Amino acid sequence: MLAILRPYIALYKHYFWQILCGLSLALLTLFTSVFLLSLSGWFLASTAVVGVAGLYTFNYMLPAAGVRAAAITRTAARYMERLVDHNTTFKILAYLRTLAFRKILPLSANQLAQYQRADLLNRFIVDIDALDHLYLKLFSPIVTALLTIGIIFIVLSNINLPVALIITIILTLTLLVVPVIFYQAGKELGKNLAKQQSEYRLLLINYLQGQAELTLFNAQSRYRHKLDELETNWLRNQQQQSNLMALSSALVLLIAGFLTLLVLWLITQYTLSPLVALFVFVSLASAEILAPIPAAFIFLGQVLTSATRTTAIFNQTPDIKFVSESESQKVDLSSAMLQFANINFSYPNQPFAVLTDFSLTVNQDEHIGLIGKTGCGKSTLLNLVNRAWEPTSGNIYFNGTPLNQLDEKTLRQAIAMVPQVIAIFSDTLRQNLLIGNPQATEQQLIEVLKQVELEKLLNTDQGLNLPIGQGGRALSGGEIRRIGIARALLHNSPLILMDEPTESLDQQTEQQIIQLIKQTCKNKTLIMVTHRLTDNPLFDRVISLNS
Repeated sequence: MLAILRPYIALYKHYFWQILCGLSLALLTLFTSVFLLSLSGWFLASTAVVGVAGLYTFNYMLPAAGVRAAAITRTAARYMERLVDHNTTFKILAYLRTLAFRKILPLSANQLAQYQRADLLNRFIVDIDALDHLYLKLFSPIVTALLTIGIIFIVLSNINLPVALIITIILTLTLLVVPVIFYQAGKELGKNLAKQQSEYRLLLINYLQGQAELTLFNAQSRYRHKLDELETNWLRNQQQQSNLMALSSALVLLIAGFLTLLVLWLITQYTLSPLVALFVFVSLASAEILAPIPAAFIFLGQVLTSATRTTAIFNQTPDIKFVSESESQKVDLSSAMLQFANINFSYPNQPFAVLTDFSLTVNQDEHIGLIGKTGCGKSTLLNLVNRAWEPTSGNIYFNGTPLNQLDEKTLRQAIAMVPQVIAIFSDTLRQNLLIGNPQATEQQLIEVLKQVELEKLLNTDQGLNLPIGQGGRALSGGEIRRIGIARALLHNSPLILMDEPTESLDQQTEQQIIQLIKQTCKNKTLIMVTHRLTDNPLFDRVISLNS
């Protein structure tokens, strides 16, 4: 268990002072809660003992002020503790998500193929979210409970050492034993819930996205039944987990009640003064000390499963490794010449090679069209240049330097890619263009929009701040392709790769895009995958991969 959680617990050192502040506030909150209840009990008992006649001599102002001060301090400390703890937790989760993205980003297409996108998103969001239990519901309550028990012992031992010792032993044993019992009881439930949560989201997304296919093959009801069955099991396990939590609360209350009765009997053997109430109410307040901890251990199985799933991503080493910037070969990025030398490539676990002894030289500023049947390796060739995949054998040279001798930054500067599907994010026009070059000025963005004939998007009140919606809902197919080309132009690389940029466009829009590419890529090296021979006027050469 510790081996799984150790990397996440180690993150706490980066937030030491925030955690220390949160623990101090949590300790103050818990101590003032115990102090408030104990002082109130002692105050009432003392008042009852002195009676009406003793009110003239009994100093009730000081304890009354203490009660008010403790109540105010408890409220303020609780608020500040929640504020600090949740802020710290959010920072830790943000760090984890950033780290997860950094780990996912360099993974090859082969490594990412083992995850469905819904499962990857589930690990990225839900599993990392589950790790907030570590600090908020486990680490902080245990540490503050131990410290509070220590303070209680120090205070009460000055009044009656044997009774203080008994209270401390019972509270400490409860703190150490009860959570372990409930961890064992809830471990399998937690594992099942984490898996069911992931499976349910995966099935639901597939069900919603695959409505057409499910209806076509008359499989909708069968798939829905599978989804309902998983949901029923998920809810049943959640109910069992809730029952365990209720049982843990009941057990803590039972222990607190037993401790109260035991202390009441023990302390009366020594004294019948109002101090009896002090010990009794401390015992009653022990329920607040212990209550959060058994419930947290019920969730620990779920946390461990989520941590294991997240660690599986963190521990992956990228298949494709880049040399460091210091080891990278220096190349001229003002122009691009590309050479494919005896390239062989086959996908993992596939019996047939996609490319066999493929050789090609693409000269500076030359425009090459790649044609061929589906599956002949056109898009694969572009992915090999991008180093999304590595050739099985052979090598690719950029201006005479092997691609595997270039660091990643240099390679990305050398290449601009216009994929078949242009990703448009739910943001402004400006932010969607800055993907091509985050340092581009406003004037550069305006100029590139004019280049790709999208200046009409600027003729609005928002201008570059125009929201264009998720997936470019407000744009036509041709406009989305033009934004993809605009990003490539902003990137200003000597080599441009395009994967069927005119796919699914009408003939008129297709011709406009072709003319646009011809004009904007005049002084750049271009390799374009296409199915249409109407693109031929754009190319200096057309290479068929069928043979």
